[in-house]
Amino acid sequence: MHQDGLNESLIQDCEQIMLSEFSSYRKQLKLRYDDHLSLFGSSRHHFEEGKDGNIIQGALTKNEFSSSRHGNFSEYSTTESDEFEKQDGGELTCEEDYTFFDAADYFTESNSRSSTMSGSTDCGVHSATNIDNPGGQEVVDIQIQDSNNMLPEIKRRSKLPEPTEKEKGISLWSIIKDSVGKDLTRVCLPVYFNEPLSSLQKCFEDFEYSYLLDQAYEYGKVGNSLMRILKVAAFAISGYASSVARPCKPFNPLLGETYEADFPDRRIRFFAEKVSHHPMLIACHSEGKGWKFWGDSNVKSKFWGQSIQVDPVGVLTVEFDDGEIFKWSKVTTTINNLILGKLYCNHHGIMHIKGNRQYSCKLKFKEPSLLDRNPHLVQGFVEDNDGKKASFLIGKWDESMYYSNLDTSKVKSADQLQGASLLWEKNKPSPNPTRYNLSSFAITLNELSPELQEKLPPTDSRLRPDQRHLENGEYEKANAEKLRLERRQRMSTKLQDNGWKPRWFEQDAEDGTYHYKGGYWEARDQGRWDGCLNIFGEFSET
Repeated sequence: MHQDGLNESLIQDCEQIMLSEFSSYRKQLKLRYDDHLSLFGSSRHHFEEGKDGNIIQGALTKNEFSSSRHGNFSEYSTTESDEFEKQDGGELTCEEDYTFFDAADYFTESNSRSSTMSGSTDCGVHSATNIDNPGGQEVVDIQIQDSNNMLPEIKRRSKLPEPTEKEKGISLWSIIKDSVGKDLTRVCLPVYFNEPLSSLQKCFEDFEYSYLLDQAYEYGKVGNSLMRILKVAAFAISGYASSVARPCKPFNPLLGETYEADFPDRRIRFFAEKVSHHPMLIACHSEGKGWKFWGDSNVKSKFWGQSIQVDPVGVLTVEFDDGEIFKWSKVTTTINNLILGKLYCNHHGIMHIKGNRQYSCKLKFKEPSLLDRNPHLVQGFVEDNDGKKASFLIGKWDESMYYSNLDTSKVKSADQLQGASLLWEKNKPSPNPTRYNLSSFAITLNELSPELQEKLPPTDSRLRPDQRHLENGEYEKANAEKLRLERRQRMSTKLQDNGWKPRWFEQDAEDGTYHYKGGYWEARDQGRWDGCLNIFGEFSET
């Protein structure tokens, strides 16, 4: 269309028409899939009989979380006019052995910033910017989607409950003025300075863009190791995007408090537990499409009057099914203008993403200055084992990231690079804003339905009463419950000294890190929470 001289507006209109048509096609395929499942389910008792007279039932192969790791990319696509979708699905058939085969979908997204659009191959691979690298490996930006319409469609809430009480205005300085130079995690703040999420749930909020790890897995499958580490780097950066204009702090979990997130629509499961009170340690484990993620984190914070400095301690690890592993640690966060001015935060420092194979990555989160006109800048590069740079990255942690074959250290934004390709882009803000400035994803994290409540252990963050009252806008009740639970929290050190051990994680004897030892999801399926204490209930201090 470019070669025929058509203008950009007309091309975009055509793209939108194509997207609409393919969306309709997906819905029709989904209906056919549901019809086949219904037909098979009602016909199972009519399957052929064996010689002994017993019914031989056909088996429908189900895509269970633990065995099949198909991902869903199009739901989380970050571009609009540069979005193409292709379905290559075949017919839904019933074979003689009664096996059901999912239709395979291939999703292609053009991330190139140049006006020239490359063609795509029949297998759903779109060529993007080619980057010269030591191994002669062509950087091809592909996104392959399997079984897009086979994933369940789960409706989640889009806004928080309306508050039942009017909020009180309290001066933060009046609370923390005596805590200059101290660890702020030990300072008791009224509930008005909290958001209705715990630190455990905040850990899972980093997985809002988990599709980047799904994409990294796909790149590795086709032998594109360079694009794999670029996607891992984008995931490591994307976790900071939700921190913009978040004026309130999360709840500090109680010792033994847990949080689960089961998102089959994203093919991801997450679990976290507070494994130590002092030092405060949170351990987490997650599994997705072809990858596993784990880590433990300890946050050390200092209050300096007008600002708070937060230094994360701990290593995060992602391992793909083919054995490739990447490890990194988070950078320093500084929260400014606690007393005067508009509250804001900055992330700064060096992030090293170390791989166990061909590539590693170094990212610099720029420390802002008073005259800085380009805040939130992130620059970096990928290098091979010989120290030769293979690709460069540039962007902002609260907006988007790009990669290029040109050195980004001498420019201030991706706009100054010709041919830079989009790697990740932040989702649009929630259409239902809250005073906590939660993203659409964060709004869903504390949702509690009656069906889910029946399955949760008594230690899950969703059952914490002060946090639930705060979400409902019941501020007086929330504050009273927070004070009660903080009295209980002070008993945690004594519990640890008496030999308390975490239920779902165990500490490595060599490096001291915590690893998930398994059993949680099996206990959940059986509804057996023997030994799980009611940590949010009434207690005696004697």
